[in-house]
Amino acid sequence: PNNELLRRITLEVPGSYQHSLVLGNLSEAAAQKIDANALFCRVATLYHDIGKLCNPNYYIENQGSGINIHQLLTPVESAQVIISHITDGEILAKKYRLPKKIIDIIEQHHGTTIVYYFYRKELELHQRGAIDVDEKLFRYPGPKPKSKEAAIIMIADAIEAASRSLDETCEESFINLVNKIVKDKADDGQFDDCLLTFKELEIVKKSFINTLMLTRHVRIKYPEKKEEKLRFYLEPHSFDKSI
Repeated sequence: PNNELLRRITLEVPGSYQHSLVLGNLSEAAAQKIDANALFCRVATLYHDIGKLCNPNYYIENQGSGINIHQLLTPVESAQVIISHITDGEILAKKYRLPKKIIDIIEQHHGTTIVYYFYRKELELHQRGAIDVDEKLFRYPGPKPKSKEAAIIMIADAIEAASRSLDETCEESFINLVNKIVKDKADDGQFDDCLLTFKELEIVKKSFINTLMLTRHVRIKYPEKKEEKLRFYLEPHSFDKSI
């Protein structure tokens, strides 16, 4: 890309860049279905994770085959680093003079959700109940999505990441995944401040499932031909010329 910031993303956080491209596909298609700003969703997703430029190796999509750096940190420390890509992204966006609407997506695409993986590790590490763990240490600063586009990108972001770890890629698994993610975020109040209606949310969910089916389909494994059946075509033969 000619854009300096996008060029940095492709070179310094290539895994995050690939994630953004897939996220753009999911978000754009869903936005079109409810007459939201699809083009804006496509563009905003390219920049939503620019904060990861500050600590690229702390995010699994950018890690190589070496040690996972989070093995050296406490769950609280890991969560704080992960959460920091929001504030780091806001700082970078202002440095590169990105539009306010793009900055809003950077700030809102995780809302005030919890970094559940490390929150759960903290509970297990100390065998403590949820009441004994300061949940605020594991929550993104927000704010919650304020627009339909921000809500769509929030859902799509979680779906794209989670779909990569599915054991089985079929329609049923995609339906279960999308329904669970949307329900969890709705129960957590993440859609309280946006203008997304229940009807639109159902349309968006169907769009996500359809896009996943088209892009994460399972290829048919063709059976190998037996060697003896190929031998006739691969080896030289002598033919009876009298026939």
